[in-house]
Amino acid sequence: MAANEKEMRIKIIKDGPYRVTGGVPLLEQVIVTDDAGHTRELIDIKEYPQREAYILCRCGSSENKPFCDGTHRKIGFNGSETASRKPYLEKAEAFEGPDLKLTDAYELCDHSRFCQRSGGIRNLIQKSDDPEARQTAIEEAMICPSGRLVLWDKKTGKPFEKEFEPSIVLVHDKQKGCEGPLWVRGGVPIESADGSMYESRNRVTLCRCGKSENKPYCDGSHWMNSQQKLEFRKKWGLE
Repeated sequence: MAANEKEMRIKIIKDGPYRVTGGVPLLEQVIVTDDAGHTRELIDIKEYPQREAYILCRCGSSENKPFCDGTHRKIGFNGSETASRKPYLEKAEAFEGPDLKLTDAYELCDHSRFCQRSGGIRNLIQKSDDPEARQTAIEEAMICPSGRLVLWDKKTGKPFEKEFEPSIVLVHDKQKGCEGPLWVRGGVPIESADGSMYESRNRVTLCRCGKSENKPYCDGSHWMNSQQKLEFRKKWGLE
């Protein structure tokens, strides 16, 4: 085994796949909805055998998903990385309630819709002096796969975060009838095709359909059409 394969890392190959090294666990999870149709949690459906290194499809066209089979070369996949390199807190806007503060980096949204339950997370933080509203807001923020949303305790100044072990999750979105993003958990380092490093975070979602306009991150293109994406961008001032 090569020395660089001992360290957990996701390396983005120029106009190609993700090369994963260091024995990062690979799992599949499905989004679960409640009786009202709101996305609520993710549950395990499969865990792949442990491998020191593997190559994951990024163009969305492999016939051996989730693994790369070289199709990106045949279709002329353009995997250009267009996402901002600013740290999360420089991109995020802050919203405050009685007990909680929410930071929100709109451009990272993967549209998994975990923040919409019980009137939505912004409504909930405005009522965060109510124990039930506070707990629901915390649950919604911590399950946000993309890390777009981070909730902070105003008394301690600390964020609410699950302690994820380093891993990659293949998300299945049954409600939208499609495959979701790659959910990278636990601060697995992500290296750009140019050799620079992205900010290490506990939760990020990477595109695996090849359609995102914010590569390498997911922007919901696996289920959103161009009009839906335009409306989202206008709503949050991303145009």
